Amino acid sequence: MGKPKTIDAFFKKKDVSHSEVNTPPPATNIDTPIPEERPSKCPRIQPKEIDTTSLERDPGLRPQICEFPINQQDEIRRAYIKAGPYQPVLDYPFKESGNQRRRFNVLWFDAHKNWLEYSPSKDAVYCLPCYLFGKKPTGRPGSDAFTVKGFDNWKKVNDGMNCPLVGHVGKDPNSPHKIAVKCYEDLMKHSRHVDKLFEKQSLKEIQDNRLRLKASIDSVQYLALQGCAFRGHDESLDSMNRGNFVELVKLVSTYDHRVASVVLENAPRNAKYTSPTIQKEILHIIASKVRDAIREEIGDAKFCIIIDEARDESKKEQMAIILRFVDKDGFLKERFFHIVHVRDTTALTLKKEICAVLSRYNLHIENIRGQGYDGASNMRGEWNGLQALFLKDCPYAYYVHCLAHRLQLALVSASREAEPVHQFFNHLTPIINIVVGSSKRNDELQATQAEQIENMIASNEIETGRGLNQSCTLQRAGDTRWGSHFQSISSLIKMFDATCSVLYTISKEGANYQQRGDAEGAYKVLTSFEFIFILHMMKEIMGITDILCQVLQKKSQDILNAMVLISTTKSLIQNLRENGWEKLLASVTSFCELCEFHIDIPDMNAPYSKLRELNTRFSEHAVELLNLSSALNPKNAYKSFNIDNICKLVEKFYPQDFTEQEKTLLRFQLQHYELDVPKHPDFQNMDTISELCRGLASSGKSKIYHLVDRLIRLVLTLPVSTATTERAFSAMKHVKTRLRNRMEDEFLADNLVVYIEKEIAKNFTVEMIMDEFYSMKDRRRA
Repeated sequence: MGKPKTIDAFFKKKDVSHSEVNTPPPATNIDTPIPEERPSKCPRIQPKEIDTTSLERDPGLRPQICEFPINQQDEIRRAYIKAGPYQPVLDYPFKESGNQRRRFNVLWFDAHKNWLEYSPSKDAVYCLPCYLFGKKPTGRPGSDAFTVKGFDNWKKVNDGMNCPLVGHVGKDPNSPHKIAVKCYEDLMKHSRHVDKLFEKQSLKEIQDNRLRLKASIDSVQYLALQGCAFRGHDESLDSMNRGNFVELVKLVSTYDHRVASVVLENAPRNAKYTSPTIQKEILHIIASKVRDAIREEIGDAKFCIIIDEARDESKKEQMAIILRFVDKDGFLKERFFHIVHVRDTTALTLKKEICAVLSRYNLHIENIRGQGYDGASNMRGEWNGLQALFLKDCPYAYYVHCLAHRLQLALVSASREAEPVHQFFNHLTPIINIVVGSSKRNDELQATQAEQIENMIASNEIETGRGLNQSCTLQRAGDTRWGSHFQSISSLIKMFDATCSVLYTISKEGANYQQRGDAEGAYKVLTSFEFIFILHMMKEIMGITDILCQVLQKKSQDILNAMVLISTTKSLIQNLRENGWEKLLASVTSFCELCEFHIDIPDMNAPYSKLRELNTRFSEHAVELLNLSSALNPKNAYKSFNIDNICKLVEKFYPQDFTEQEKTLLRFQLQHYELDVPKHPDFQNMDTISELCRGLASSGKSKIYHLVDRLIRLVLTLPVSTATTERAFSAMKHVKTRLRNRMEDEFLADNLVVYIEKEIAKNFTVEMIMDEFYSMKDRRRA
């Protein structure tokens, strides 16, 4: 076996001597021309990212298409095709042509609008299709006239069939221009096809995103309107309950396969639209639209603020803001507007927060014409209370102490001053608590009552029928609502024998001495004539005042109608005092005689002072504003109408809302009003100023008597009670529960405004919310 070959075997080693290095080059013929490197006819632009939105439009200044990088030429062609031929309309310059001066004519654009271009810098015309798709200039004369140099021989343009513009197009269907036009059109079609392809792709993404977002919006809207929680304790994929929001989205998806294919796990990670942040954003949009709608309802009208505070489940002090106003159609509205967490309840802090909310929605303090608060010192304080602070900024923001609270104070004060009545209420609550304090005793009460009803039916003492003789229970009285005492007293009278029976049983068979002792003491009080007499007397009085209590809590109640009801309540109590004694005593005596348990019936006289307290708390003479306002009341065929009082009302209480000229004009309007409105058939049989305001608006007479209408609206704006704030706090307890006690303040406020003002919130379509959602941030729709 021979020696293996190496790489040297394939290549011959070249010996280079030292002398060869210095050997001079061979001589050349000096006359022999050395060929020069041929320059490129189309020098390339250095490859870089070219902005197709800022390409040079002037044909005389733009680079040739072949100079652009090859991989970008089609993109640039599409950009120029999209822009179209450059055809500026200018004051074209003249050129000397022999003895004549000629210039470009704008009408030539119309004749060759699909391809002809003009260069202001060169004062020449070009061909866009030939620039984009024509062959490189051949060097023959005229081959680059419409692509590189431009054509400017205006003299020949109007030379009939010899016109260079017509000649450039050519008669041959395969002329260079027509071939370029064909390429031009093909690329346009191809561009459109590509655009449509991308558009379809984008449209599919947009549709999926909007469908996905729609499911989230529907879920948020439903949960907010129902006051339900959004989040779950465990929202992981393997959780059996991922929270109301996710579970509701899953439920919605089961009814539509298109929704199921794009939501939750089938959604892209960056566009699920289910995160807590997205939920809050959607809710905030709905809440903002509700507040904007309320602001639009108010318009330029004067308004009243009704404020109250309460602690929520997390022990935070929350302040509810209610706006009372008359809308353009004459309807009196009380709208829940906001709830604000306040660090303390000092008047300055409350005023600061209220002003911040009002200014955020362009509601000016000088337009406040009423303040409605409870009787707390930080609210009603004459010098440093909230009402005093607002009066400094707006002297016509009249403070009206909540009439429902006044009624409460009147009844409480009267019960305390009459010792027997005071003792009665001290005994009432413990008696009820003993009987219904446990489920076992409550069951005994129900069974005893059912047995008594059966015995009475058997002896024909009571009638039978659908809805009659239903089982009920004793009602506990609330601490802050005096009206609840009426239900408590009524239930005790209805279940008196059953209650006595349960107390007697407990006093004999109680589990320990304390139960037996408490039950025996309660039984003795309950079966005393004095207690039974006051029980029936308070039922009569509470029945009279309960109607007033319920009316004062209505949203649309006006101050004049409230004062009328207060007056009738006092009259009824006065009548009961003067003429109801014998009837009441006979009723109580009969009740005691029919009772299953022995009751001693003594002679007694129980004084009470309810009427005096009502006179003190609700003195009409103490409130001149209300007295003068009553002159506008249409009740009893406008019996109280008085022009002088109405003019005095404007002069004394609303001078800022009427100019001097309007005050003079008002008297003349009232004279016409007095002869017209009370006699008009549409305005007869009206009982309240609210009805009058709506009637003026619907009949168009609000425009004729615009000053009277303005005054009526101002009077209607005065607050009656803070019942709307109490309802807001009841809603807050429903929304912010023990399990949701970590809700953020803004999230709570948004939840409440949607939940309480659902009448408005239901009017917003998914598309409206969706458009607002996309406009909030620079979101990609596709």
